Amino acid sequence: MKVRFAPSPTGYLHVGNARIALANALFARHAGARFLLRLDDTDRERSRPEYEDAIRQDLAWLGIAWDETFSQLERLAAYEEAAEVLKKAGCLYPCFESEDELRAKREQRLKRGLAPVYDRAMLKLTPEQRAQAEAGGKRPYWRFRLADGEIHWDDLVLGKRVVKLPTVSDPVLIRADGTPLYTFTSAVDDLYANITHIIRGEDHVTNTGVQIDLMRALGGNPTQIKFAHLPLLVDQDGGKLSKRLEGLSLRALRQDGMEPNAIVAYLARLGSSLSPELRPIEELAATYELGKISRSSARFDMTQLLRLNRQALHTAPFEAVRDRLPAGANAAFWEAVRGNLDLLTEARHWWDVVSGSITPPIIEGESEYLTEALDLLPPEPWDSTTWGAWTRAIKLSTGRGGKAVFRPLRLALTGEEHGPELAALLPMIGRDRAVQRLHLASY
Repeated sequence: MKVRFAPSPTGYLHVGNARIALANALFARHAGARFLLRLDDTDRERSRPEYEDAIRQDLAWLGIAWDETFSQLERLAAYEEAAEVLKKAGCLYPCFESEDELRAKREQRLKRGLAPVYDRAMLKLTPEQRAQAEAGGKRPYWRFRLADGEIHWDDLVLGKRVVKLPTVSDPVLIRADGTPLYTFTSAVDDLYANITHIIRGEDHVTNTGVQIDLMRALGGNPTQIKFAHLPLLVDQDGGKLSKRLEGLSLRALRQDGMEPNAIVAYLARLGSSLSPELRPIEELAATYELGKISRSSARFDMTQLLRLNRQALHTAPFEAVRDRLPAGANAAFWEAVRGNLDLLTEARHWWDVVSGSITPPIIEGESEYLTEALDLLPPEPWDSTTWGAWTRAIKLSTGRGGKAVFRPLRLALTGEEHGPELAALLPMIGRDRAVQRLHLASY
């Protein structure tokens, strides 16, 4: 058994890509299958080496490993050979129409109430007409002649699927400049690599029908391949998430402080009846089944992802995050603040609170109280008992209790209404900073 994840290095991976990559990885681990990372990089204008590197880095960050990898640019000769096979079989034919001509044809068919399917006019092209076009400086692009009839398969997620080939335009497989296109290269490579399971998004359903027909024309046996199409992601309101996916790149989420195990836990069960749980990827794979994925669109909920991220941070040991914390932050600091973080990047603010310079708000009506609290501030050294001893003294001296005691002190010392326990923060803040902030807040 063998699966593949085949991103194009034309941009950064986003959560939609990650979901497909993870589905393949979890399926492979569960079934003992091999995992191929294939880079679909034949688009030379848009593909970039830095995106290739980013893809590998992002997958490794998520904990997704692959058994083998190759780039489609390494296999251009194989696509040329496959094209010759199709040409000799009469399945690949040259075309010379411009995009404007094709657009006019589509508009005419729509006006007549017909589907805007390519009319195969170039199949009637004579050798003389082709020679004349090429003599005029035109170079042909090549279309694959689809078979008549229907393509059926039993999808591992969507159930029985059918694609009626007469309702689909003959796809262009090779551009006029000789560049092979995705529909073609993917089918050739899936046969070459002996892929047994293709797991991808629902937007590829029609493409699957075309590629099955293409594989047959190439002499392959596509019945040996099983297909699974995951329903597309929608936002919380049910709208398409595709327009916002670039803002949900793995790189951006990582920079924002999202934890990889939270993303994996969320995407692994997104669209299924199982609730997301923070578990090692091996445990998630043990219970992963494509049949548990709903046929309905999966709703991507950032609130739920953040909840998992909070859980991941609240239980993360210092060693797991130390290289991503501000310089100088120690285990005591991490233990004090981790329970109040949604994102790891928020630790920067709390490090400024305990070791840097902040400007607390002026707390109206509390000048006298803060001055008295300052007078009662004990001398150093401080430890975890200092906060309790200080606030008890304040209560006895002022007669205050509850929120009236604690809120002004928290605002003065941290600039925040809520946050980590001050019993832990106060010794890190230290007496000099505490005195300065209490003065500023009491003006």
